[in-house]
Amino acid sequence: MTKATVHMARLTAAEMREAVVRNPVILLPLGSFEDQGPHMPMGDYLLADAVAERIAQEATQAGHETYVAPVLPFGGADFFGYMPGGIALSQTTLQAVLSDMLESLLRHGLTRLVILNGHGGNCTMIHDVTHSIMRKSGVIIPSFYLWRVAATIMPHIMGKEKAALSGGHGANPLTSIGMHLLPECIKPERLIALDLEKTAWGLKVVDFGTVDLNGVPVSIPLEGDSTATHGVGKGNPHLCSAEDGERLTAKLVEYGVQLVEHVIKKAS
Repeated sequence: MTKATVHMARLTAAEMREAVVRNPVILLPLGSFEDQGPHMPMGDYLLADAVAERIAQEATQAGHETYVAPVLPFGGADFFGYMPGGIALSQTTLQAVLSDMLESLLRHGLTRLVILNGHGGNCTMIHDVTHSIMRKSGVIIPSFYLWRVAATIMPHIMGKEKAALSGGHGANPLTSIGMHLLPECIKPERLIALDLEKTAWGLKVVDFGTVDLNGVPVSIPLEGDSTATHGVGKGNPHLCSAEDGERLTAKLVEYGVQLVEHVIKKAS
């Protein structure tokens, strides 16, 4: 079966004008350009874009016309300013950029919009922007945080123990999904000796910016190189696999298509 053209960037101006009249679903993939571990490409936005394309293809084949807007490759600044070559936007700048992107689409009656988020540092900003639009126009724009959804699926895909041991920044779910979608970009030979029991500020690390004080989480303003070893957090990337990545991607696409269908239903 011939694949449909789902990337808006590949449509001609005439094709876009014709599509707008039908008010198709528009997916907006967001990602980041940061440290994902020594074995992973810095451009994790490539994975958000690849998942978006698969959702749009499946949805369109099911009769739900869906397109993918150009991916926004730079995420909101949070823990990764230490990374040489990394590029992030301040939360204020990113909020203005996303607002302009959405308003550009809404201006022409494109109200079936879905954000496919691929960066934790975008979450609060996305809520602020979409909440403002909802209050102003009544249009509800859902955000589908790809990697958080994938993390909830992991125990069902690979079992609870493996999911717990492999889950974390620089490991699952991104490494497995990357092994499946972008195998040519993954370099497992670059992995170094892991430091899975990390300390910062004299306390055990729980996650980025969070340490454990006698069983109580405490937030501290440290960048990621203080709480992750070369971009790898608490998860073990050696436990990741392309097979798990294929299953995780399939479920993300399945749920993404369901969200497209629900957006069409609610926006009709």
